[in-house]
Amino acid sequence: MRAAAAQMAALRSNPTASPSGEATVRALPFVGSDEDLVRGLRQRQPAAIAALCDRYSRLALRLLMRILGGDNELADLHHDVFVRAVRSAHTVRDAAGLQGWIGTIAVNVARARLKDRARRRWLLFLPAEEMPEPEVPEASEDAVEALRRTYALLERLPREERIAFALRTIDGMKLQDVAAACGVSLATIKRKLAAAEKRFYDLARQDDVLREWLPGGGA
Repeated sequence: MRAAAAQMAALRSNPTASPSGEATVRALPFVGSDEDLVRGLRQRQPAAIAALCDRYSRLALRLLMRILGGDNELADLHHDVFVRAVRSAHTVRDAAGLQGWIGTIAVNVARARLKDRARRRWLLFLPAEEMPEPEVPEASEDAVEALRRTYALLERLPREERIAFALRTIDGMKLQDVAAACGVSLATIKRKLAAAEKRFYDLARQDDVLREWLPGGGA
């Protein structure tokens, strides 16, 4: 998390800076409407970029973690979301849709990362301490282990099914928002989610730990 924060600080100062964090310009606080913010982003105004990062940094990081689980390049991926956002600010048509737009960019960054993993034939079975922290205080060791195994199983799902499952089942996004973030119709995301749930739960029933977390104990 500290590494991700450092990346965001560099981006606020200079949206074209490298992930090394080299930057010299300090952004002033942004004042204005959402329309002003979009206009400022199109003009690469440092204050507008800082405001975008401040408002949506946690959202982008949360979605990346939900989809990818543990990843040693998470800070760079988080940084990349906002670099892409600044570069594509001219595509924003509705200032009220900034959150959904950032969400879509985060999903696309995560999708690209999953493609990269597939090309390298990686399978992530990370130790518990490298997994995202459950959003509950003092999570039990059993809960953390279940989370680790959940992401290990997600590595076995097709990429688009994994994304749908992570956004809907793990993050709890509304179906309409999941469809929008994935760039597909509501009917399509329902089909992908149904396939993902069946595939995941079939696998989870074969896992001694996850079976106990399923409805009815996996019966």
